[in-house]
Amino acid sequence: MTKKNISLVGIVVLAMLGGLLLGNLLARRSSINGKAVSGVFSERVTGSKIGDVLSLINMEYVDSINSKEISEELMVDLLSKLDPHSTYIPAEDLEQINSELEGSFSGIGIQFNIQNDTIMVVSVISGGPSEKVGVLAGDRIVEVNDTAFVGKEISNEKVMRKLRGASGTKIRIGIRRNGTAETLHYDITRGAIPVHSVTAAYLIKPDIGFIRVDKFANNTYSEFLNAIAQLRSKGAEKYIIDLRENSGGLMDQAIQMINEFMPQGRLIVYSEGKAYPRTEAISDGRGSCSQTPIVVLIDDFSASASEIFAGAIQDNDRGLIIGRRSFGKGLIQKQIPLRDGSAIRLTVARYYTPSGRSIQKPYERGKADDYQRDLLNRYMNGEFFHADSIHLQKDSLRTYKTIEGRSVYGGGGIMPDIFVPRDTTKYSRYLTKVINNGYLYQFAFQYSDRNREKLSKLKTWQELEKHLNAQPLVDEFTGFAASKGIAPDATGIRISKDIIRNNITAYIVRNILGDEGFYPVFFRNDDVVLRAVSEIEKMKIRE
Repeated sequence: MTKKNISLVGIVVLAMLGGLLLGNLLARRSSINGKAVSGVFSERVTGSKIGDVLSLINMEYVDSINSKEISEELMVDLLSKLDPHSTYIPAEDLEQINSELEGSFSGIGIQFNIQNDTIMVVSVISGGPSEKVGVLAGDRIVEVNDTAFVGKEISNEKVMRKLRGASGTKIRIGIRRNGTAETLHYDITRGAIPVHSVTAAYLIKPDIGFIRVDKFANNTYSEFLNAIAQLRSKGAEKYIIDLRENSGGLMDQAIQMINEFMPQGRLIVYSEGKAYPRTEAISDGRGSCSQTPIVVLIDDFSASASEIFAGAIQDNDRGLIIGRRSFGKGLIQKQIPLRDGSAIRLTVARYYTPSGRSIQKPYERGKADDYQRDLLNRYMNGEFFHADSIHLQKDSLRTYKTIEGRSVYGGGGIMPDIFVPRDTTKYSRYLTKVINNGYLYQFAFQYSDRNREKLSKLKTWQELEKHLNAQPLVDEFTGFAASKGIAPDATGIRISKDIIRNNITAYIVRNILGDEGFYPVFFRNDDVVLRAVSEIEKMKIRE
């Protein structure tokens, strides 16, 4: 890819949904000329008020104190005064946070969830360390290194800390398995486990490929090219790229993906900061899909690199953006390691779409809590459901123009070309209760576990779906939910029956076949996907 004075810094920081609670998801590294770089503080903080006060407290304060703990708290507070995305990462958290975008991490090679205070093995990664020693989907991990590891105190974070570790190190786990009375023990040597960011690639129509990208990690571009090649070999001539709930990641990966769809000489993105003069990424015209129709899906949780992708496609009039307004994260962080193994992610620049708009939504310095409540406010104001409730402040913001002269606006995310509201017509209080308690997923796992031998004989998601459609899943589920304390609600079940059945079916398919089978079922009746198919069917290959 041709780059003019490229010094694009890698990014990510995003708010993710947990019900409606929000929290930061932090990215990994910076990039200059498409290569990862990192800076290191070499200066000592001497003669500063902060250093002086800490020394005085340590030497003369009336009580003994933990100076390291105070320093850690001070770092968090200091960076929070700058902007919502500058942050401090303690040494003990750095490896786990970085692994999200590394493309792989070292562990035992399982996917798990916690049910009834026990670690349930949902799936075993093919070729991974656990598969090699005989661990099976459906197993319960009850011991780690000959010590019981069950109970209310276990959490996803604690499990990952226990099971992950340096490649080549050993761990001993105790397993309880259906049909086996005794605890089975396995000695596992940890190894590299791939982290896939392209989680689905399938033909949604004979000539339309659907590709879902969950994040922009080190291996995203290569996975994306493989997905394009596989779908093209099956007849795909048009592509829907799903970036919903994609919180971003490495900017260079997004740039390379955008380049695949651009003719030569198009501006993809540029960045500027006090210490970073304007730098640009320009398409080189060698992309494999420069004439291919494309639709990009975004929502309220699409951020950062996802917004770069959508903004470049929109400003260059290269395809359609469908969904809901994106998050609005246009600040770039540089990861700077510190001497004790910790690091800071410091905001060093802003990025801009080709038309010149900053996607970053407004914020007040030191008011991160208000910033994080923005999505909740959007929801409460009706923006998820009505396009006319979206407050872009068009009258007070500059109007920007796409290559073909269409008006677009900055200052708060990417507004899609076609708005599709969140559909609540099939939602009920009953559905909300069972979703909030995780009962749909729990039932699907237990159903898969009880019927694993039979279900595993069905090798495609189409076969599985056909089989499951003939089963009384909704009736069985309502009985399961009742056993958990949620009484059947005839009206609520009638309203939400289709969603309940579809979600349970999709989760069971995922438990047996993984994400490749999950998404075709889960998105079968998705309004945004259906609208995307309808629109892309009208589009012709560019000449």
